[in-house]
Amino acid sequence: MFGRKSKFEIKTPEQFLLMRKAGLVVADVLARMQLEAGPGVTTEQLDRIAREMLKAAGAESSFLGYFGYPSVICASVNEEVVHAIPNPRTLQDGDILSVDFGAIVEGWNGDAAVTIEIGTAIEKQTALSKATELSMWAGLSKAVAGNRLSDISHAVEKTIRAAGPYGILEEYGGHGIGTKMHMDPLVPNYGEPGHGPELVVGMALAIEPMATLGSRHVRTLEDDWTVVTTDGSRAAHWEHTVAITEAGPWVLTAHDGGAAYFQAHGIPSPAAKYAV
Repeated sequence: MFGRKSKFEIKTPEQFLLMRKAGLVVADVLARMQLEAGPGVTTEQLDRIAREMLKAAGAESSFLGYFGYPSVICASVNEEVVHAIPNPRTLQDGDILSVDFGAIVEGWNGDAAVTIEIGTAIEKQTALSKATELSMWAGLSKAVAGNRLSDISHAVEKTIRAAGPYGILEEYGGHGIGTKMHMDPLVPNYGEPGHGPELVVGMALAIEPMATLGSRHVRTLEDDWTVVTTDGSRAAHWEHTVAITEAGPWVLTAHDGGAAYFQAHGIPSPAAKYAV
């Protein structure tokens, strides 16, 4: 499991297949969240649905009990960027919601997040979410053996900067993933290319950009979990888990493995072989 020449957890192809099982549970739950989230729905209701789907899939939650976290999803609304605990708050028309979710299958983790517009789309929020999502895909496309870790970071930052004057969180970022949800290396969402450890076959990373309509500065609320923007600006958050394979990046938490994006951009990937 662990490569002698790497301080990071190196997976075998067989272990990537187990991570894919966890990733598909994550993909199914987040797809359901996108269908269920709407005006009048509470984030507690969404959490209950996710719990039911986890049980039906025979999977465990990556989040529940993690340093005492009480739920299986993070459901962050408007100025809440990440890690908000589901509650009786009713979603309103025009809200923007990010749902982060992780699952464990046979000891292996998958982790992803989506941003959902509630009811009526608001142009500036749509643009923010799209820029954040595209930056995630730009980062995923750099998850190639021989690249440096900061090549991912730079691709994320460059994409967001090109899209608008958005705030990019510096305190939070992506991470390694495998037998644990959070592992080395940390994957910042900013930086110059060509730095950091070399990416090697067998690594798995969660690429996780977070951006705001205003300042990048955030604070944590008294619940010790919910991270909000200091200026009250709204935020978007996208994430996927990617495997670095000999044939290129394979997005374990996307139903198509990332095939549509990689094919459209001419990026070699084994994704189409495993699309469901």
